[in-house]
Amino acid sequence: MTVPAGWEGIFEKDEKILWQGRPDTAVHIGSRDIPRMAFGSVFAGFALFWMIGAAAAGGGNFWMFGLLHFSIGLLLAFGPIFWGPYRRRHTWYTLTNKHAYIATDLPVFGRKLKSYPVTRDMPLELEKSDFPTVYFAEEWKQRKNGSYRHRIGFENIADGLTVYGLLRDIQRNKP
Repeated sequence: MTVPAGWEGIFEKDEKILWQGRPDTAVHIGSRDIPRMAFGSVFAGFALFWMIGAAAAGGGNFWMFGLLHFSIGLLLAFGPIFWGPYRRRHTWYTLTNKHAYIATDLPVFGRKLKSYPVTRDMPLELEKSDFPTVYFAEEWKQRKNGSYRHRIGFENIADGLTVYGLLRDIQRNKP
């Protein structure tokens, strides 16, 4: 097998690329984003109100302590609008006959390539929409008050039904 450029040392011996793609880069606001955006707007609004009050009270530069809170509020309010599309513009997907790969190249986080083996019992889920998402793995993330399930997959792809079918075929042919 001829290994495509850039994949040297990554593929297993008889691994072949079946599909490659990228997520849609449009703004996608999910049901989990709305409460976060609402909270961020209120948080930023309160911080702005506090900064104006502190500046009017004449406390010198004391009003600047509100800038951190104002910035965090704006990040929460507008993050899904700007961060999601930016993250998707720097993401690439590859499906082989043995693995699903997700590559990202983001500032601060750097380049990452994650590999998920395609197995017979992997959790496979298709989320239908104009740009479907195919979930094939999950990991548990820790929070202060417990943990939550984070689903992993090829998000917002134009040919989601095709990729879902390819994954089902691979699963059926696994021993």
